[in-house]
Amino acid sequence: MLQIYNTLTRQKEYFKPLHEGHVGMYVCGPTVYGDAHLGHARPAITFDLLFRYLQFLGYKVRYVRNITDVGHLEHDADEGEDKIAKKARLEQLEPMEVVQYFTNRYHHDMEALNVLPPSIEPHASGHIIEQIDFVQKILDHGYAYVSNGSVYMDVERFAKDFPYGKLSGRNLEDIVTETRELDGQSEKKHSYDFALWKKAAPEHIMHWPSPWSEGFPGWHMECSTMGTKYLGEEFDIHGGGMDLMFPHHEAEIAQSCAALGHDSVHYWMHNNMITIAGKKMGKSYHNFITLEQFFSGQHELLTKPFSPMTIRFFILMAHYRSTVDFSSEALEAAEKGLTRMQEAYMRLMKLTPGEKSTADLGNLREKCQEAMDDDLNSPIVISLLFDSSRIINTVYDGKGTISSEDLNELRSIWNDFAIQILGLRLAQDSDNSVNMAAYKGAIDMLLQMRLEAKQNKDWTTSDKIRNHLTELGFSIKDTKDGFEWTL
Repeated sequence: MLQIYNTLTRQKEYFKPLHEGHVGMYVCGPTVYGDAHLGHARPAITFDLLFRYLQFLGYKVRYVRNITDVGHLEHDADEGEDKIAKKARLEQLEPMEVVQYFTNRYHHDMEALNVLPPSIEPHASGHIIEQIDFVQKILDHGYAYVSNGSVYMDVERFAKDFPYGKLSGRNLEDIVTETRELDGQSEKKHSYDFALWKKAAPEHIMHWPSPWSEGFPGWHMECSTMGTKYLGEEFDIHGGGMDLMFPHHEAEIAQSCAALGHDSVHYWMHNNMITIAGKKMGKSYHNFITLEQFFSGQHELLTKPFSPMTIRFFILMAHYRSTVDFSSEALEAAEKGLTRMQEAYMRLMKLTPGEKSTADLGNLREKCQEAMDDDLNSPIVISLLFDSSRIINTVYDGKGTISSEDLNELRSIWNDFAIQILGLRLAQDSDNSVNMAAYKGAIDMLLQMRLEAKQNKDWTTSDKIRNHLTELGFSIKDTKDGFEWTL
């Protein structure tokens, strides 16, 4: 039976769905105001692994992953500018142009990483009415208050009836001690209260009518609302990065309890962080490397381009609850490991059976399944597949034989665990990533030549390069830092 680590209870638990044969799973998706980076790839791949394995076990899974396109303010706080609105202002675009552009790029990156699309991908801006209704329920139950047109969760009042902080392990006393109160400088009763609805300032681009003000929902509200809308008042699994545990997921629990009288989620799952030199990778830390930069190799910390499958393999080589520290050397090691696995798989597909087997597969399938059942232990599965590659290489080199029955079983194991569950594309030419890097490098070189022509006021050459690339289907965008292109 599958065991997963439940962050709420801080222990592994046997997974038992609410409805036999069916699983409801909600995972926090991206805020689409910039390109996806390695930190975004980890939760996407982690919960893709879970999605794939649940389906492999025979469950019918409804997987909901949201797109945050409104309400996520700077520094994940209740004050400041909306991240998407700020990007729109800087680029002189409509906010939904920013949303569409980066959503498209996110999907492109996920497809490259072989991350399966979710069953439903709701947008926060498409569920404003439902969020207003959810806020009203919390107000009706006495756990929120209106202040100057904004609505805030009354954390102190809520904590009298429900355990606030149970997911992150913080209690209200600790939160009060850690939080600095600024008298007279906030419309909140307490600084640890959080926004359910914010009144829009005159310069705020995105806003909607509500009973309290012309405004927009708080960042936490979308997930409570859309999770229950598509999965029910109670559902099986909620996932996301560990950095979302507090305040985002803690706020979600409070909102659901306040509106519904109970928590919605049975199993909370969190992947650990990607770090650079021990520090979390993130846009707010200005230390991130985008996936596109990994694929092209165009970053000072990268020694070369790395294929999407190398990135996926790199992430799966570590257990999802462990920290992964990025380095170019670690990626190069992952690339070598992936190449070995690709070679073994291609050899496996070319083997011809003999009358008997000189090697014993043992209980390889059972061991792989035991590893997956043990909280998705992908590093053990990879290790077991590597062990079995010795059998493949021995037979391939003519130093052993394998029976038809064993060959079919070994192929079935690799297809089940390496291809279907781990989601590795092993049948593709391992040189594809090199060819793609050369292709991208050639386009970048042409656009750099165009940039230099523009700087030299050589408009004829500049226009010729742009027009020709446009005719070939390339979309070129000039930016303050140079250029961006997509095909």
